[in-house]
Amino acid sequence: MLKPLLIEVGVEELPAIALLKELSNIEKKWLFILEKYDLKTGFEFFYTPRRLTLWHREFPTKQEDKIEEIFGPPKEIIEKNKKALEGFAKKCNIDPNEVVFKLKGDKEFAYFKKEIKGKSAKELLADMIDEWLSLLNFGKTMRWGECEKEFIRPIRWILCMLEDEVIKFNSYCVTSSNITKPHRSIKEDIKIDFVGEYFCKLDKNGVILYQDERKNKILNEIKQIEKDKNVSVKVDEDLLNEIVAITEYPTSLLGSFDEKFLKLPPEVIITSMKEHQKYFPVYKEDKLTNAFVVVSNAFTNDFTNIIKGNEKVLRARLSDALFFYENDLKVI
Repeated sequence: MLKPLLIEVGVEELPAIALLKELSNIEKKWLFILEKYDLKTGFEFFYTPRRLTLWHREFPTKQEDKIEEIFGPPKEIIEKNKKALEGFAKKCNIDPNEVVFKLKGDKEFAYFKKEIKGKSAKELLADMIDEWLSLLNFGKTMRWGECEKEFIRPIRWILCMLEDEVIKFNSYCVTSSNITKPHRSIKEDIKIDFVGEYFCKLDKNGVILYQDERKNKILNEIKQIEKDKNVSVKVDEDLLNEIVAITEYPTSLLGSFDEKFLKLPPEVIITSMKEHQKYFPVYKEDKLTNAFVVVSNAFTNDFTNIIKGNEKVLRARLSDALFFYENDLKVI
């Protein structure tokens, strides 16, 4: 029987660079676990800074039963050596009188066939998830509270459901449940009664789970800014991926800074914006302007204070840069 399976590991905010470096291995390592436990099926993986999510539309509720064939010593050896017969019987956990022989090639060998009943997925998922998390390599790890296991950031919740059934277990000092968390700005937890609710409820509570959807939202809003202001925004792909990894509900916003800072070399301004603040530079007629695009992670309808706050921070950085730049010019 096949049922939908949902696994969500909730964490404190993951550092973007570490997450992106391990990203290509995360799915491979879960696939390895599926193969190891004979439960290989298709799945999707989603991430935000606060959650790692595995989604199986169809997941087997148990392993398939297997037939194991065991061949022992040749018949001619067993007839000469009683201990060989006893050793094979002990290995197969049967009485020596139960040993039979089967032709293999041109010889007969001691033979035993047993049926191995497949275990239920509910019995295995705890070990599978625990092992998967232990395989993930984000570089530095940490411990928190009384938990002896280590991870890149503290694990705060684990949601694990097979259709409408909660799979209960303890891992990384957390008890699994059917509870997930909304956007940081929303305090009330979200209860999931059926796995299909998960995606809709997250979306309504400030979490865009699909990373590609977050990326497209950022890009589409930047295009709208370009159209409305008749400017062009230089989007660095690496920076874009980093922003996607640190936001759950991204919104692209246009900010500005004093024109006096444009006397700085463009490289200095762009570095201050990109490296320190994660901003995209804005151009008009191929010239850098006194504007920037910041991507907010706030779940709100009023971004006034967010824009002002980012403008204030950038102004301080550019003021420092301008001070040192003008002093250097005096020396020259």
